[in-house]
Amino acid sequence: MPTSSVSPYRYALGGMIGMAAGMGIGRFIYTPLLPGMMEELGQSASDAGLIASANFLGYLVAAVLAAGGWAQGRERPLMLVGVGGTAVLAALMALTDNLFAFMAIRFLAGMASAFMLVFLATIVFGHLARAGRTELQALHFGGVGVGIAVSAIVSGAMVLWHAPWQAGWISAAVLSALSFVAVLLLVPDGPVAAAEAGREPPLPKSPALRRMILSYGLFGFGYVVTATFLVAIVRAGEGGRLFESVVWLVTGLSIIASTWIWNAAAARFGATTAYAVGMLVEAIGVIASVAIGGYAGPLIAAVLLGGTFVAVTAIGLQIARRLADASPRKALAMMTAAFGVGQILGPIVAGYLADMTGSYAWPSAVAALVLVACAFLAWDAGRRTGVR
Repeated sequence: MPTSSVSPYRYALGGMIGMAAGMGIGRFIYTPLLPGMMEELGQSASDAGLIASANFLGYLVAAVLAAGGWAQGRERPLMLVGVGGTAVLAALMALTDNLFAFMAIRFLAGMASAFMLVFLATIVFGHLARAGRTELQALHFGGVGVGIAVSAIVSGAMVLWHAPWQAGWISAAVLSALSFVAVLLLVPDGPVAAAEAGREPPLPKSPALRRMILSYGLFGFGYVVTATFLVAIVRAGEGGRLFESVVWLVTGLSIIASTWIWNAAAARFGATTAYAVGMLVEAIGVIASVAIGGYAGPLIAAVLLGGTFVAVTAIGLQIARRLADASPRKALAMMTAAFGVGQILGPIVAGYLADMTGSYAWPSAVAALVLVACAFLAWDAGRRTGVR
């Protein structure tokens, strides 16, 4: 099918569904299922952190691989492997109760998520740019919120039906398989550049790009503590099982709205400014999750976490593409790799700190400080280079 005949909305919708499966469900359904797994399997916070970090290690490995020239011209099949692999690996999670098996499966699931994110973004962003509809990137990234909202509904249904933790993974597998079929039909072509250009040149030696990559890596550490343990924090505060799903649903719905709000802020005030402010808002949410008791703290955290982290992730990738316009796939891959390093360290540090101190307060405080550092790096990159 000729590229010109395909509506940009179709690519954006395909991107949204792919992100819902590969990230919103494939990655983040672990968060609402985690407390049940910890209780029924007797896992500690550090065990949970190791499983999460294995996922992010796979994410990092695949992101580094995605930067290689071998992937040129193979973006679409690799993206489809990522979405389809998410379904298969979710099903495998329901077939074991072994810690090391969980880690191995989640490692491969992390690889699937990174392949999906890098190659699907390369395809969708290129076609949207060609059509002059870059604002539809918000629809693409809103898929993470859709997936998280769906995973919250799944976890809530499990509570109402008194289902075991395995039911959540089976549900994730079925939903991801349906998403694979939708993406296969909605995204018929590879990236624009694959048919019109040769190999991408090396990344430019840009101080601004280096600052953004460092900031993005720290961002991976800062956001992931709350993103991984938010529902466990709710359970530790005895908010009730159904309230856990409500908090996660609010997180997902906030993501859907945030992608449009922060894109407008970036257009008005500049991308680096929006990115930096988003980090500070998120830091407040991280602190609120442990500093404010009752129902208010988790809900504030859900709104501020969901209202920032996906939108800021998207803005960061847009900045990188702007700073490395001739090498968009390499820029996306390097940013994703840096993010992956932060994600690997975050759950490990948070899990052990939580086990040592008996609460999630210290891990959250460290995460908030890291997010403040991220904001400064982005602001400094924009101030020194004039990057918007």
